[in-house]
Amino acid sequence: MLNEKTTIAKNIKRLRKQQGLSQDKLSKLADISHNTIIKIESGAIQSPTMDTASKIAKALGVSLDDLMK
Repeated sequence: MLNEKTTIAKNIKRLRKQQGLSQDKLSKLADISHNTIIKIESGAIQSPTMDTASKIAKALGVSLDDLMK
């Protein structure tokens, strides 16, 4: 059974694509592993840590609230 994608997963993917970033580029900007980005976007990680979510939000230039809603 496939994991249900979370709101944060959909938002990260949408924002990343809007900015023309690859998963690899985003992982470098956020200083987290490429694998973590893949797992979050695919829904394998349903609830990234606040630290991870904050780093991703910062890398995408949005607030944590923007990622969560």
